[in-house]
Amino acid sequence: MRRCIELGKKALGSSSPNPMVGSLITHQDKIIGEGFTSQYGGPHAEVNAINSVADKSLLKEATLYVTLEPCSHFGKTPPCADLIIKNNLQKVIIGIQDPNKKVSGRGIKKLKEAGCEVLPGVLEDECREHHKRFLTFHEKHRPYIILKWAETKDGFIAPKANMRKSNPQPYWISNSYAKQRVHQWRSEQQAILVGTNTALEDNPRLDVRCWKGTSPVRIIIDKMLKLPIDLHIYDNSAQTIILTQIEDETKFQEGLQYEIVDFEKNLAEETCRILYQKNIASVLIEGGAFTLATFINAGLWDEARIITGDIIFGAGTKAPHIEGKPVDSEMIGNNIIKTLLHD
Repeated sequence: MRRCIELGKKALGSSSPNPMVGSLITHQDKIIGEGFTSQYGGPHAEVNAINSVADKSLLKEATLYVTLEPCSHFGKTPPCADLIIKNNLQKVIIGIQDPNKKVSGRGIKKLKEAGCEVLPGVLEDECREHHKRFLTFHEKHRPYIILKWAETKDGFIAPKANMRKSNPQPYWISNSYAKQRVHQWRSEQQAILVGTNTALEDNPRLDVRCWKGTSPVRIIIDKMLKLPIDLHIYDNSAQTIILTQIEDETKFQEGLQYEIVDFEKNLAEETCRILYQKNIASVLIEGGAFTLATFINAGLWDEARIITGDIIFGAGTKAPHIEGKPVDSEMIGNNIIKTLLHD
């Protein structure tokens, strides 16, 4: 099962909103096939594992391992449970039951009714951690939320406004290696979100140009649609969704998607509602300070990844205050990256 989890990680950033499932097949305690979830719309892990077996005659005496309960319904692909039954696999070992109400328990039931021995709950905790994005989406009806920011040694995420005016330039806190790591993180999430001020002051591309992978869906909070159209976010290089309260479609830009938000309500909750409706299972929130604080104050976050640079501003925009369980810390050059989990 640990090997299945390793395989599933190969689908990180490409399978969403499908889960990044890993699967393998053994015959007489020897692995004869392996697979993981293809890019969204493609074959599931079990299909790829079965198809990778050179001698299909061995399947009737083989055992299939999989991190998540095989699906039992027709989606973009046929049910995996049916393919397992068709190939006469006699035993299936499962990490966790699928929380998706279209599947939950039905795949296991179908396999058992076909005479297959099913053993669920193997390395359940490890599989839940592996499938945290998928589980959060289906159990909490919102995306898995990762907060990210870079702060100076004296606790600022941006310099004072007059500093920008007197010396207009990007004020990088993180080094080039940490920047590359951030682009890796972007490639692993389905969406990325920033607020109006960050889009206006930093003019970010929100892509993965420093890493291999697919750029995430860009989510921009622009309450009054005041962002100028020459910003990078309007370049149509990635799907872009604007959250606004302006309903006048004559102000909408071609190629962008607009979602009307009631800013009198809890903005974090409203954002989660829209992203859930858009079938977005994970989002990296990169700022700015107001946007990060909005999600922190609402208690709507799962991880925080904080980069501390080897630089001092002396004054400026204070970094968010957050409390969580420290789970990781690493040095990248002269930067420290700490990861917190929301208790």
